[in-house]
Amino acid sequence: MLYIVPTPIGNLEDITLRALRVLKEVSLVLAEDTRTSSKLLKHYAIGTPLRAFHAHNEHAVVEKLTSELAAGTTMALISDAGTPGISDPGFLLVRACVRAGVRVECLPGPTAFVPALVASGIPCDTFHFDGFLPHKKGRQTRLKYLAELPHTFVLYESPYRLVKCLGELIAVCGEERQACVARELSKLHEEVKTASLAALKAHFEAKEVKGEIVVVVAGKP
Repeated sequence: MLYIVPTPIGNLEDITLRALRVLKEVSLVLAEDTRTSSKLLKHYAIGTPLRAFHAHNEHAVVEKLTSELAAGTTMALISDAGTPGISDPGFLLVRACVRAGVRVECLPGPTAFVPALVASGIPCDTFHFDGFLPHKKGRQTRLKYLAELPHTFVLYESPYRLVKCLGELIAVCGEERQACVARELSKLHEEVKTASLAALKAHFEAKEVKGEIVVVVAGKP
């Protein structure tokens, strides 16, 4: 069996008892960054072996891992933070397991866009999650598409590109479109700020931006 195990996006207490049990019981933990994940496992006194599984090697190792799973090895897949497969490696392995008849079980748990969306005060009954936008090719086309959606959309962004991203959103959505920027979720310096795109851009231009970023934008009126 392959378990998909969400891990905390900040506060280490945000992990379920079931997730801790699974990480202890499996034969192997597949980790996006073994250095990062070893800190989590050490914190909870979990000694299960770690093996690297990330965007740079997943194509090369997915067949071997699927064969090991089919032969009876039980594994847990984790990312640095949040739920594997959501803007993190995981989809290729899950797809391969499904095709090979290997049972896949995904545990519920942390995902950054959910608390950002709910805390934003922007309608969340219907929404579109787009993850990270393309850096260059296709970026403007994607932004224009998102700007026309009648419902809320959610993006992930780097702190280094946040101000630029807000400027691009203003260009396609207008300065007054309501939006929210959430960063450092569940951490000591958590910030969730909802305002117009123009006000958000001015706010973050005036400060050093740190942490992982979620941007929530209201749909087109």
